[in-house]
Amino acid sequence: MAQKGVQLDRETYSCSICLDLLKNPVTIPCGHSYCMNCIKSHWDKEDEERDYSCPQCRQTFTPRPVLRKNTMLADLVEKLKKTGLQAAPADHCYAGPEDVACDVCTGRKLRASKSCLFCLISFCEEHLQPHLDSPAYKKHKLVEPSKKLQENVCSFHDEVMKMFCRTDQQSICYLCSVDEHKGHDTVSAAAERTERQRGLEGTRLDIQQRIQDREKDVKLLQQEVEAINGSADKAVEHSEEMLTELIRLMEKRRSDVKQQVRSQQETEVSRVKELQEKLEQEITELKRRDAELQKLSLTEDHNQFLQDYPSLSALCGSTHSSSIKTRPLRYFEDVTAAVSGVRDKIQDVLREGWTNISQTGTELDVLLSQPRPEPEPKTRAEFLKYSRDITLDPNTAYTKLLLSDGNRKATLMKDEQSYSSHPERFIEWRQVLSRESLTGRCYWEVKWRIPGVRLAVAYKSISRAGNRNECGFGLNEKSWGLDCQPKCFTFWNNDVQTPVSGPQSFRIGVYLDHSAGVLSFYSISDTMTLLYRVQTTFTEPLHAGLWLRFSDVGDIAELCKLK
Repeated sequence: MAQKGVQLDRETYSCSICLDLLKNPVTIPCGHSYCMNCIKSHWDKEDEERDYSCPQCRQTFTPRPVLRKNTMLADLVEKLKKTGLQAAPADHCYAGPEDVACDVCTGRKLRASKSCLFCLISFCEEHLQPHLDSPAYKKHKLVEPSKKLQENVCSFHDEVMKMFCRTDQQSICYLCSVDEHKGHDTVSAAAERTERQRGLEGTRLDIQQRIQDREKDVKLLQQEVEAINGSADKAVEHSEEMLTELIRLMEKRRSDVKQQVRSQQETEVSRVKELQEKLEQEITELKRRDAELQKLSLTEDHNQFLQDYPSLSALCGSTHSSSIKTRPLRYFEDVTAAVSGVRDKIQDVLREGWTNISQTGTELDVLLSQPRPEPEPKTRAEFLKYSRDITLDPNTAYTKLLLSDGNRKATLMKDEQSYSSHPERFIEWRQVLSRESLTGRCYWEVKWRIPGVRLAVAYKSISRAGNRNECGFGLNEKSWGLDCQPKCFTFWNNDVQTPVSGPQSFRIGVYLDHSAGVLSFYSISDTMTLLYRVQTTFTEPLHAGLWLRFSDVGDIAELCKLK
């Protein structure tokens, strides 16, 4: 009884528009109460008719009533809220716009708790009770509340559709099976459901298995991410430590060289100054003796002259200038040369090390799809967007190749050049590689002249000494080259030659897309003509190469400056 009283209280103090406890309650002239915002919104819709009515009793008011808060009712609602009984019991919840309403309730309908597929009616808890208690409803099928009950009724015969036509793949009623669907493959809706349920369960099992597989893949990828992040963090940490140590060592060496040079400077300056002082003393003594001799030469007394002459004419030992060891003005150039040599070696080591680091970085595979490549350039202006400033590496140049014009031009000379010994130098073949390694998209152009040249790209690991097939550009798996001769082009790779047709040109464009494995050669004149294109897989960074094919002194090939 107490609970029923609370329910009555809640119903009494609820707004019939929003169905919730009153908020800022107002009482209109007919005596009914509403939330102030609810009745305002309701009357705003009636503003055009200038006739304002009560949503419950439909009594109209003209003009629009002035609304004032009902303070007594507001206090009562606040007290009701403080009791903690704001929610009504489930069996007295009224149906909202999104709920399925009880089809039996009159007036304000309660929320349905079940729907009957036999009756095609939805019931609240109270009106459902006969279906639960009476044996007469035992065969009725109760399901969760549904707004689609009428979809189970045949639109032609107004009968419940309890059958399924497999021929037409649609639900039908019994009359349909003997009329429009006569002779079709028909079964009960329950039988079709049972069969499709099995298929559905199979599909679900497949989906669940795929979910498990994908979750495993996601977990593996997450582990991969964690492993990559952990490895990268360690690599950065250790690299910073080692490079910091290297920097500290270089700083110490710099300080040592500076201290050594200054110390040697001080020693040499002290030695020179000491000799300088001795010479200055000797000069002073000689000037003094010269003055005495001059005075003696002016003596008129012959006897006095003869007496003084022996003591003044004899000279003491002299520090002759020939005994002073001087050096050419290159006192510390040997130090500079030594430091320069160390610098070059460190640069070579760093360059090779960085290539290895870059190559290692490209091998990271996290099993993710690669981004879609951009389209290849079509016009020379588009190719020039990828132009690279490439220079030739003196450490790789054949000893009779003279590099000039900022190490862009290679000229075959009669005599060997004064190159230092270097493990990367080509010993027997008139070849040279670029200093820069090439990855990504690159474009460069080469000018050549008769008798001919081979333009190439090669891995840095190509042999520098040995037989022709080991070292020659295009004669092994580590290099690709285009042979340019008068009226003839030939492509070479792994000692296989391919004749190439195209317009004669003494300016050749080379395009490389390392990641896509594309290498193309173009004849450059007034137009740009494709000579040859190869599609392969590059496993290392590449270097541009020149091979002066013939032993004609003065033969030249030059990397063009495009920027």
